[in-house]
Amino acid sequence: MTVLSRLRRRVRGFDVTAWYLPLGPLLLAGALLPSLQGHGTRLGGVPDRPFDALAVAVIALESLPLMLCRHRPVLCLTLVSAGFAADQLLGYHSLAGTALALALLAASAQVTRHRRATALAFSVAYVPLAVALAHLGRGESATGFAMFYVVTALVWGMGSWLHAARLAEVERRRRVAEETRTAERARIARELHDVVTHHVTAMVVQAEAARYLTAAPDRLDEALSAVSTTGRQAIGDLRHLLDLLNPDHGAGTGAALVVPGTVLALVEQTRRAGQPVEFTEEGAPPESARSADLVAYRVVQESLTNALKHARGGRTSVSVRHGEREITVEVSTEGPGDGRAVSPVSPVSPVSPGGSGRGLAGLRERVGVLGGEFDAGSRTGGGFTVRARIPAGGTS
Repeated sequence: MTVLSRLRRRVRGFDVTAWYLPLGPLLLAGALLPSLQGHGTRLGGVPDRPFDALAVAVIALESLPLMLCRHRPVLCLTLVSAGFAADQLLGYHSLAGTALALALLAASAQVTRHRRATALAFSVAYVPLAVALAHLGRGESATGFAMFYVVTALVWGMGSWLHAARLAEVERRRRVAEETRTAERARIARELHDVVTHHVTAMVVQAEAARYLTAAPDRLDEALSAVSTTGRQAIGDLRHLLDLLNPDHGAGTGAALVVPGTVLALVEQTRRAGQPVEFTEEGAPPESARSADLVAYRVVQESLTNALKHARGGRTSVSVRHGEREITVEVSTEGPGDGRAVSPVSPVSPVSPGGSGRGLAGLRERVGVLGGEFDAGSRTGGGFTVRARIPAGGTS
C-alpha cells in the first residue's frame, strides 16, 4: 500500500467532530481571558464594546453548542451562527468567533439529508446580517462581506469533501463485507459438496450392492455395516462443518484447518464401496502445512467420488507425496469397469450418479488460492487423471 493510499484511508476514516466535545469549553475559557478579549473575528466594523455579563452569555451561545455537533450538527450550526451574529452586532469580537468555522465544517461533513437546503438557508440568513452590520458599523466594504462569505463557502466545501470521503469508505467497507460473505458462502458450499457427495455416493453404491447379496448373509452384513460406517462418517463431517458455522458451539474458526480424516481412511472407504484402489504415500505433512494438507485431502476425496460415480469397478491409483515445500497428488482411474464383482460388497451392475461438475471447479479454486497447479483430464486409452501441486510453505 502506497503512502498516498494510506493517507487517503486515514482521511476517509477521520471523524471531524471527534475533538469537538472539549473545544466548546476551551473556546469559552480562552475568549474570556482579559488578554484575548476583542481579538477575534471582526466583520462589519462595529465599534468595540467592553465585555460584560451579556458578553459571557453571547460567548457561551457561540462556543458551547460545539459539544452538540457530533449528534446534532444542524442545531449546533444554528446556535453558533446566532451567537456569532450577536457577537458581531454587539461589538464584542471575541475569540469564540472561530466556532463558526468549526460548526460549518462539522455540519458539512455530517449532514446527509437536505444538504443543499441547509447551505441555502444559512446563505440567505447571511444577507440580513451583512445589511445590519453595514448599517451599524463603519469602514466595511461590500468586498469584505463577500470575502467573508467566500471563506465560509470554502470551509463548507472542505466539509463536503470529508463527507464524500466518508461515504466512499462506508461503501468500500460494505463492498468488502459483501465480498467476504460471498466468499464464505462459496467456501461452505464447497465443503458441503465435498462431504455430502463423497459419503452419499459411497452409501448409494454400498446400498445398491446389498440388493444383490440377500442370498449371502455374511456378505450382506458386511455391506450394511459399510453403509452404517459411511453414514456415521458423514454425520461426523457435517457436525464438524456446522461447528465452523457456529464457533460458540463448536471448535471455533481455527477448526477450519483441521483435516476431517486421513487419505488412507478415504481409500479404505472407497475399497469397501467396491472400487479397487492402489494407494501410495511418501513422506509426512509438516505441522505448518495444515491448509495444504486439507486441500490434498479434498482432491483425493473428490477424485475417488468421481471414480465411484463414473468408473465403477475401474482400477484406481492414488499417489500422495509430501515434500518440504509442496504436496503432490495424483489420482488416476481406468475406464468404467464391466460391473462384475471386484470386492465382497460390489454390485453386479454399475452405479453412476450424475455429476454437476462443481467438484472439479471447486478443487481448481482451492488449489489456486494457495498458489498451486491443478489439472484434470481424460487419459490416453480411456480413464481419467487428476493432478495437483499444492504449495505447503507458509500455509498454516
